Amino acid sequence: MTRRLAEVAKKVGVSEATVSRVLNDKPGVSESTRQAVLSALDVLGYERPTQLRGERNRLVGLVLPELQNPIFPAFGEVVGGALAQLGLTPVLCTQTKNGVSEADYVDLLLQQQVSGVVFAGGGLYAQADAPHDHYKRLAERHIPVVLINAGIRDLGFPTVSCDDAVAVEQAWRHLASLGHERIGLVLGAEDHMPSRRKLAAARLEAERSGLDLPDAHIARSQYSLESGAAAAGRLLAEGVTGFICASDPIALGVVRAARRAGKDVPGDVSVVGYDDSALMNCTSPPLTTVRQPIDAMGRAAVDLLQAQIGGAHVADDELLFEPELVVRGSTAPVR
Repeated sequence: MTRRLAEVAKKVGVSEATVSRVLNDKPGVSESTRQAVLSALDVLGYERPTQLRGERNRLVGLVLPELQNPIFPAFGEVVGGALAQLGLTPVLCTQTKNGVSEADYVDLLLQQQVSGVVFAGGGLYAQADAPHDHYKRLAERHIPVVLINAGIRDLGFPTVSCDDAVAVEQAWRHLASLGHERIGLVLGAEDHMPSRRKLAAARLEAERSGLDLPDAHIARSQYSLESGAAAAGRLLAEGVTGFICASDPIALGVVRAARRAGKDVPGDVSVVGYDDSALMNCTSPPLTTVRQPIDAMGRAAVDLLQAQIGGAHVADDELLFEPELVVRGSTAPVR
């Protein structure tokens, strides 16, 4: 305690007695000095006293990996609306190519003394080989954090996820029921945790259904239409007729690649996406996809964040939400 008083006092340029009055919520300290002491606590990594934990700004960082994929603005809308209902103001942090990095955004949010941070999918926390020091800084400062969709397990934050295994089970069984025996997957990078889960579930489904899933039927892709099309070309050359994709933009890329190869969708090739993001029922053909329960997941994330802001202990567990297969026009019985 004495060391903490001395370090904070030195940082702010006040006496240890002044710091003590602030920490004990005593009168006789100006508001500017009080805020400076509280900021110094955060900067030095000390936990605020229980009665002062609500003194951070009513700001919450909402970190999105991009806005081009419709699923991320959808999560942003749900989370932002739920935060506003609680009197919290979301601070949107969107990564762009060659722009501000996720780690830079975390530094900016810490400077703003945010009350918490929600990482709404696709962040570096989902990549096992990515740098994670900025998450550790949040943990050291005791900033409430919630992750949306699977992350690595040693970060210590609660997570709200769509069940990737169930999603693949639904997609695989749907394609198998249509007679597809050569089923392939277009997934994210090998260190991407949701993609790892999807691949593990696909291998299990292949074994259960007596079908093969050779490595040649697995392609890696960025989460974009163009990258999905490039990956699909390799699988089409292997004779794959049923595609399970890690996102809707990837699935639309597969449809484009199939048509460029002279194949009909769904006559020759069936395609299943993932997310059920905006306008997937308006594509040609309308996309069969696995729907994430965005509303339920977003509100659950805000509930977990609110509990932490209120001082409650929240275990670093993962809440798994059930996806739903939405069958449209991009899948049909194999010829």
